[in-house]
Amino acid sequence: MLTQDKQQRNWKLIIKQFESVVGINSVIRRKEELLTYECDGLTSYRQRPALVVLPRTTEEVAEAVKICDRNNIPWVARGAGTGLSGGALPVEDCVLIGTALMKRILNVDLENQRIVVQPGVINNWVTQTVSGAGFYYAPDPSSQIICSIGGNVAENSGGVHCLKYGVTTNHVLGLKLVLPDGSIVDVGSSVQEMPGYDLTGLFVGSEGTLGIATEITLRLLKTPESICVVLADFPSIETAGAAVADIIAAGIIPGGMEMMDNLSINAVEDVVATGCYPRDAGAILLVEIDGLEVEVKTNKQRVAELCTKNGARNITTASDAETRLKLWKGRKAAFAAAGKISPDYFVQDGVIPRTQLVGVLAEIERLSQQYGYRIANVFHAGDGNLHPLILYDNSVHGALEKVEELGGEILKLCVNVGGSISGEHGIGSDKKCFMPYMFSETDLETMKWINQVFNPKGLANPGKVFPTPRTCGEAANVKTLEQFKEIERF
Repeated sequence: MLTQDKQQRNWKLIIKQFESVVGINSVIRRKEELLTYECDGLTSYRQRPALVVLPRTTEEVAEAVKICDRNNIPWVARGAGTGLSGGALPVEDCVLIGTALMKRILNVDLENQRIVVQPGVINNWVTQTVSGAGFYYAPDPSSQIICSIGGNVAENSGGVHCLKYGVTTNHVLGLKLVLPDGSIVDVGSSVQEMPGYDLTGLFVGSEGTLGIATEITLRLLKTPESICVVLADFPSIETAGAAVADIIAAGIIPGGMEMMDNLSINAVEDVVATGCYPRDAGAILLVEIDGLEVEVKTNKQRVAELCTKNGARNITTASDAETRLKLWKGRKAAFAAAGKISPDYFVQDGVIPRTQLVGVLAEIERLSQQYGYRIANVFHAGDGNLHPLILYDNSVHGALEKVEELGGEILKLCVNVGGSISGEHGIGSDKKCFMPYMFSETDLETMKWINQVFNPKGLANPGKVFPTPRTCGEAANVKTLEQFKEIERF
């Protein structure tokens, strides 16, 4: 059906329709300008869209989607383009609907601790808007200075503080949505407890396959009375992992707990030069403790004791904002710093139980040796969200294919120990082949039923999340979950 429609489309007429909705300057159609939109942060997959439309309001989004619906044109929503799973990757002859011009903060309600924003608002702007009044927005992806709230909602993004405060879905109260037929609906509300189905929770993390969020009501938190960051360096990643387990077992829930290995430490110091991370350390652990002053004082001491018990060589603490920022600076720049030590890198995103941390890291090192590619480990240690960065040179023929295979083995490892193939980057185009490793055919079919209710024509972000045999050879060979149970478990 879509192939036939594609041949019959009059693109000149369709472009005129889009221009009548958003204006001539907000429809991008020149080939050289479209290059900007041919991929997201996962640059190994590229596809140029037919054109890009940049609306400014909910009504303009709705009209643009209706044009696509009438003409059976597939469309893909895109925020800042920082996603790392190919979620905003265009498909052939699609319209890309960008939210970059939808960057207004619509309402600030500090008395009820909420804020309403358009999807193009940058994550960090939310906290900047309310910090002077003693509030902040908790989800903080490492890309928070450039990633947008709309993209965070689509991917259910996390960040370094997700251990204590949760990911995006825990902070979204309500959404105004444009559905794939162009209709406008409101889900959730400005209060947390609502009867009926949790349609807000259903939409957050749906990766643009159920519609576009055009207004987002977020929950704000009061700035903690006291905050302290503890930096501990360890002789090995195993000893740092043991410290993580002991801290959680002691009943301490830090605001954030991050780990970096030696390769990452040196990459960061080469680029950012914090002067805080010992270059000879096997691993460092960053633990942020927040809450009442007396609580922070007690937990800071206890964390330091547990780190020392597990072999920490040095302990540094910081309570003032400037020094805390300096300690976190390297971790926030870790992905970018990898570009200093390798022409290219492929980042994965898997989750494991904390109790499996030491063993899984050892297995990742074994895989690194087996495939012959260095792996830098940077991750949310507290909740077991791993971000192994596989270093390679894309100019070497066949390197990308081998690296993708290695990344797949890491994802399988995560599932085999009781974890997940994604913690915050989403499935997108990159990981859809591995969905059957986590879910049975019945599970996947149930998810597809939901998609078909909202997206019956399949026009909204097609080809994402779900494996298709035609595009995923690995998925074509998958029949049942029982087959995967036969895989040798780690």
